[in-house]
Amino acid sequence: MTLSHALRHALLLGLLAAPAAYAAGHPVADFDALVAQRWDYQLKESPELATTIGDDRYNDRWTDYSLAHVEVDRVATEAMLKRFEAVDGSRLDEQRQISLQMSLRELRDHLASIRLKNQEMVLDQIGGAHLALPGFVSTIPFDSTKHYDDYVKRLKAVPAVIDQLIAVSRQGMADRLMQPRYLLEKVATQAHDIATPEGLANVFGEPATRIPASVPAADQARLRQAIVEAVDHDVRPAYEKLARFVATEYAPHGRRDEGLWALPDGDARYRFAIHTQTTTDLDARRIHQIGLDEVKRIESEMTAIAKRLGYAGLPELRAAIANDPKRYATSREQILDAYRGFIAGMQPALPTLFGHLPTTALRVQPVERYREKDAAGAEYHQGTPDGSRPGIVFVNTGDYAQRALYAIEDTAYHEGVPGHHLQISIAQSLPLPPFRQQAGYNAYIEGWALYAERLAKDAGFYTDPYNDYGRLVGDLLRADRLVLDTGVHALHWNRQQMIDFFHAHPAEDEPSMQAETDRYIAWPGQALGYKLGQLTFLKLRERAKQALGDRFDIRAFHDEVLSGGAMPLELLEQRTDAWIARHQAARS
Repeated sequence: MTLSHALRHALLLGLLAAPAAYAAGHPVADFDALVAQRWDYQLKESPELATTIGDDRYNDRWTDYSLAHVEVDRVATEAMLKRFEAVDGSRLDEQRQISLQMSLRELRDHLASIRLKNQEMVLDQIGGAHLALPGFVSTIPFDSTKHYDDYVKRLKAVPAVIDQLIAVSRQGMADRLMQPRYLLEKVATQAHDIATPEGLANVFGEPATRIPASVPAADQARLRQAIVEAVDHDVRPAYEKLARFVATEYAPHGRRDEGLWALPDGDARYRFAIHTQTTTDLDARRIHQIGLDEVKRIESEMTAIAKRLGYAGLPELRAAIANDPKRYATSREQILDAYRGFIAGMQPALPTLFGHLPTTALRVQPVERYREKDAAGAEYHQGTPDGSRPGIVFVNTGDYAQRALYAIEDTAYHEGVPGHHLQISIAQSLPLPPFRQQAGYNAYIEGWALYAERLAKDAGFYTDPYNDYGRLVGDLLRADRLVLDTGVHALHWNRQQMIDFFHAHPAEDEPSMQAETDRYIAWPGQALGYKLGQLTFLKLRERAKQALGDRFDIRAFHDEVLSGGAMPLELLEQRTDAWIARHQAARS
């Protein structure tokens, strides 16, 4: 698409209005209108997000990955940025000033990502676009004939999406922006595996096996047939086409070195990944040292538990647990019951820790059987803002005999309450613009959930020392990540060095360590957010306790740090410091 076409498209979107319009007149109303317009643009750009939050307007389409659309988006984003830059923040209240800072940051980061051509690396084995499509199916609502008709349109559009992914990947290959070859070989296998099952047995066909009674009986047979035909005639051939492209044309040219440093502008790319994934500008070597320090601290606490349990040290406890069948599940239901029990047990304690509690219901249910092979041990799917769909903790009960019981308590608090469900449900109910309610800052969201694991300990939970050991195992994994992610992408570690460190400080079983290592290689910076976010929440809590003394109220602190929704850590720190200062001033 030429620049003139891109400009014309942006004009049609209404994004090139004069910036001065937002610097005078009615600043609050004008700013709110600008924020609302940007949010509507974001939903159009990401139909999957719109569907997830219950906005059905774009349920018949997918994200446009084409290079032509990237240019349209760049022009539109630059225009929107100019309008936000023209806003006089001094004329806005505190929350709107935060919205302004967040909008400016997000728009600038998006443009920086386009300049780095990150859109040319859409295929990887952990978060690739080819996995996002089938992974999204479980989030789509299927309550009406309209929902199913929209879904059929989406299925028929899959070939166009696959063609876009191939085209942008070819451009990435020309620009030497590619994942390592061995990871791309996994992508080819994944695409083939998605393409293989026929009709109703395919992940894309699965919704046709559970058409609800809310869909008229006269429509059900038609919809079922339409889905099967679209899967077999459109989706499966497209995925086979992708598998062939990756296997024969793309993967053979994948990069040799694992680290991001090996790509053009590799060091700048990693700095950008740290900036966006952690919302800090910490130096990679500093993050690496924080990880080493945390590993040492955590393993010291684990050793103390080992000795309390009568073991000579940590290696002996690890060996004993690995060989003790009592520490592993005996049925699928035992796993589900444990999650439900720990979440239910936490509920009565929440009013002592929070003044504001979520009203959206929380449900625990097993991961669908077709997803068990590749799904995480547990994962949280948010409910809708209106509460019509509850939040769900999906639990993987497959291969149950290998599932460690001692890790469940910790994970239940992370995924459920006081972790993801509490934070995200509260955010969705805040009197904030929707982009703030749905903000997805990795370091804040994952940092809060990891903080929630520790909060449960502070509140007197983990009375079983083995479960407390399980908490520390989870904490160790997040500390390992700081070392491994920075090791490979900044310090030029190879994969074997990563595995050697993992073996020296194990936080998972061997298959999981192998998969985790590949995750850090493919997804630079993402794994850093958990621990850096947790440490920020802990630091701010301690700062408030020291400053406020006997006037410190844990409920008020939690309500404060949650009351702005997910945000960059630097803004969280500024906002919390201002809250502390106000309380100190009121005291004097």
